[in-house]
Amino acid sequence: MTAEDYKNGQILLIDKPLEWTSFQVVNKLRWHIRKHFNIKKIKVGHAGTLDPLATGLLIICTGKQTKNINEYQGQIKEYTGTFVIGATTPSYDLETEINETFPTEHITEELLHKTTEQFTGKIQQKPPIFSAIKKDGKRLYELARKGETTEIKAREVEINEFKITKIDLPNVEFRIVCSKGTYIRSIANDYGEALKSGAHLSVLRRTKIGDFSVENAQSVDGFVENL
Repeated sequence: MTAEDYKNGQILLIDKPLEWTSFQVVNKLRWHIRKHFNIKKIKVGHAGTLDPLATGLLIICTGKQTKNINEYQGQIKEYTGTFVIGATTPSYDLETEINETFPTEHITEELLHKTTEQFTGKIQQKPPIFSAIKKDGKRLYELARKGETTEIKAREVEINEFKITKIDLPNVEFRIVCSKGTYIRSIANDYGEALKSGAHLSVLRRTKIGDFSVENAQSVDGFVENL
């Protein structure tokens, strides 16, 4: 591929590593493209943020393809991962420590499967306080890390599929197909409440965005080596 190819626009499928921000992936790819082709400037962006503690499919657009980022962001997404039942964290995942524990003796396999039905279709969901949503010009996670509380409005999202794929309590593995703007961390927290217990997210992997699959994605290192 040539410098002109990247400027004219490419769609790169990257398997985001654990603990990287989506922005770090964009920066790394942009730096290597510029260095390899000796280009001073090129547009590079991603179509849909993944949390640092999540892995999986990140669509990276270069050059003229960056104009289509909103289109890719709006497509249906598929995730797999693991909930830990019986405990919550303020961030709804492993970014923060467990703050409360709950009974789990009443939880059966039947209940775990049945409760998913409450979360399919169009639902109202409150994003986590530890999220990148802006309020009064500040990211919510910036306020949360300072210990400030803020009221978050619920928003409508659509869950096309929610399946429990493996149960090994306290770990419950799942697969979710959902609309743009869905927070899987919020589903974890709300699912725990619906079970009359608690839950948080311990593993999250994005496997699909529209027709794009993580099976066709390459690692960051793989991309750099193949430039």
